[in-house]
Amino acid sequence: MGPNRMPRRDWLLGTGASLAALAGSANVATATALRQPEVRATQTQSAAEGEDADRARRMKWWHEARFGMFIHWGLYSVLGRHEWVMEEEGIPVSEYELLAKRFQPQPNAARAWAKLAKSAGQKYMVMTTKHHEGFCNFDTKLTNYCAPKQGPGRDLVREYVEAARAEGMHVGFYYSLMDWHHPDGARCATDPEARKRFVEYTHGLVRELMTNYGKIDVLWYDVDWPLDAAGWESQRMNKMVFQLQPDIIVDNRNGLPGDFSTPEQEIVAEKGSRSWESCMTLNDSWGYQRADDNWKSPKTIVRNLAECSRDGGNYLLNIGPKPDGSIPEESVRVLAEVGQWMSRNGDTIYGAEQCQVRHSEFAGFTRKGSTLYMHVHFWPGDTVALAGLRCNVKSARLFASGQPVKFDQERFRVRFTGLPSEAPDHPVTTIAIECDSEPIQDTGFVRRERPRNGV
Repeated sequence: MGPNRMPRRDWLLGTGASLAALAGSANVATATALRQPEVRATQTQSAAEGEDADRARRMKWWHEARFGMFIHWGLYSVLGRHEWVMEEEGIPVSEYELLAKRFQPQPNAARAWAKLAKSAGQKYMVMTTKHHEGFCNFDTKLTNYCAPKQGPGRDLVREYVEAARAEGMHVGFYYSLMDWHHPDGARCATDPEARKRFVEYTHGLVRELMTNYGKIDVLWYDVDWPLDAAGWESQRMNKMVFQLQPDIIVDNRNGLPGDFSTPEQEIVAEKGSRSWESCMTLNDSWGYQRADDNWKSPKTIVRNLAECSRDGGNYLLNIGPKPDGSIPEESVRVLAEVGQWMSRNGDTIYGAEQCQVRHSEFAGFTRKGSTLYMHVHFWPGDTVALAGLRCNVKSARLFASGQPVKFDQERFRVRFTGLPSEAPDHPVTTIAIECDSEPIQDTGFVRRERPRNGV
């Protein structure tokens, strides 16, 4: 045998060991491969749970707030014919952009907005930083079509932010993706190079908003025409937003689900645990419309607010300031009365939990724990009745005054008696009903089981 040769026995032993090692490796690899879907599923579940926990953290204040102010203000306010006037009247860009020189609001007009929001019981504000018209109410390096370089001569968004913070409001920015002014605003749908330019412009403006004004609580995208989420590169945009503002919450109008849904001019509750916010106008217009006199009453506002709160949603109520920034007198009157009601009854709204009780022709409902709040908007007189309550009532009182209310409870109804013949609170009277468990209503039980007389 030469010096480099191996005895056959040793070679076989070595080969066997190597084969065993290879087999073991193969078994490990196979087992690992078999486990990979399970591992990936676990990782995906963990990531989803982490996202849910972070969303709950970011949105805690928002769920407690329940009531916010929306502000639509821009060049359209100068014309006073609704915020879609540029498109609906077919005004050429060259003609419309002349409004930028005529838009000269009084200094710090936003202070009155913030004071009104606070007195109305609203807890956060959302202002249009750029609407569909393409005019930026903020200071930007990306276009001259902005407030500091046009008629106002200053940063209107900064004035708003400072005013909101001075009154303890959470601060939100509205931003319209659609742009009727930018040359790439429509052709981005069919021209790849235009899309790249316009998307970078859009991302750049959002970056400035997220960078230059301190902590921002809400980003409210609007109208993603003419692109979809992939076209806007919304994933990348949102990633940038959260990197700059890790505590912010974002809506669903850039083509992604976002943190909350945004039913408009209607109250439509989301199913399950999905968060939602109903946005509505005080009359029929978002922007200032001098001829629109179809104002909602304070009673309607309170009823809407209670309905949103009952189903776990928020109510974002709009004002449309005049071109000088002043608030239409009717808006002030309505919100002042709502604020007076909230000062007495706000604790039945803030932090309210989802409430199953809902059936009454003259009242709405909210709930906290086992306390049911019955908001009577059509006062029936000295007796208020509620059918189908499937828990025991322990006590009742008029919420605003604390005055005890007598009651008698039968199998199919509860009657609250000895009440004033006229409503003791306006525009809605609230009765707080303490129950021995979470209040549940079953009017079907009443329909089925209530004894019927013979014929």
